[in-house]
Parts: sequence; C-alpha cells; structure tokens
Amino acid sequence: MSIAVEHLEKRFGTRTVLRDFTLHTSGPLVLMGPSGCGKTTLLRILMGLETPDKGTITGIGRVGAVFQENRLCPQLTAVGNIVLTGGAPDAAERELRTLGFVDKDLALPSERLSGGQKRRTALLRALLCPQAQTLLLDEPFTGMDAELVAQAAASVCRLAAGRDTILVTHDAAAAALLGWPVVQMHPHSD
Repeated sequence: MSIAVEHLEKRFGTRTVLRDFTLHTSGPLVLMGPSGCGKTTLLRILMGLETPDKGTITGIGRVGAVFQENRLCPQLTAVGNIVLTGGAPDAAERELRTLGFVDKDLALPSERLSGGQKRRTALLRALLCPQAQTLLLDEPFTGMDAELVAQAAASVCRLAAGRDTILVTHDAAAAALLGWPVVQMHPHSD
C-alpha cells in the first residue's frame, strides 16, 4: 500500500497550517519541522479527525496511532491498555519488558506509571495492533531518555516493518536511529 497526499490545504480561521502539501510514501518515513508547521494537523487529517479544506488522500489503511497525549485507560495496566487494540497479552508483556518494564511496573494501573512508561505503553499499543495497516506516530519518544529512545526506536523499526508508517519527531537523534527517510515540513505565513 502507498500513501498519497495531494495538494492538501488546511486553515484554522485565518491561519493556514498546510498549503498545497503533497507527500507520497510507501513504507516508513519521519516528518520533522518546527512547532506549528502542520505535522500534527497532517496526522489528524490522515486519521480522519480533521477535514482538509482542499486536497486528496489515498492509501490510508486501518490506522494504529500514537497521539501527543497518551490516551490510556487509567484503571488498566500497561498490558491491559495494549490488548484493547487486539494485541496478545504475552506479546504485550514481552515488548514492555524489552522497553524496561519489570514485574512491579506490569502490576500497576497506568495512572500510577511514570510519564515515560505511559508513553512506551501508548507506543506499543499502536505497534502491536494486529489490524493496523498504517501507523501514525506523533512524538512517540516524548519523556524518554536517550537510552530508552534507542530501545524504543529499535522496537519501532522491528514492529512497524511492512507497514506504512509516518512518525513525527523534533528529535534529530531519534530520526537518525530509525534510519528512515526524513521529510522536512516548513511553516506557512499568511
């Protein structure tokens, strides 16, 4: 499957966030650019959460997403949150352990996890969703130190393999770890 975004435009009031934006990809890529240039807006349009003012999008399959907010069910454990999308509990636990979770962390409701643990849970929930054909990951490494970013980037590469993936980050070192093509987005002035 290939994602094709053609001549996309999005305005919020008098502010143009995306103007004549075109992107074609088959496989993974990283979107980078300054705050306010439309990266998150683009992902929200691709997810169907925003409607573009102009343009067309094709090739988006079922989506697995990481939002800027973790959006976890606070009463569920990390494994419980991951299996909500159809992931297998044993795979969820194995991948969480790969990203530094220990027995006591696995037993906690997600509301008691650290910010970085919540982020890793949200990331694995998207990556382990068996129905997701397209992965849209908005700042998935937020709240992680350099060592955890390296581990999480390796997990992303391994678990996203074979799926169209668009990952938004401000972290050039994380982008380099992924080794994926990088598309730079630029702000528009009205």
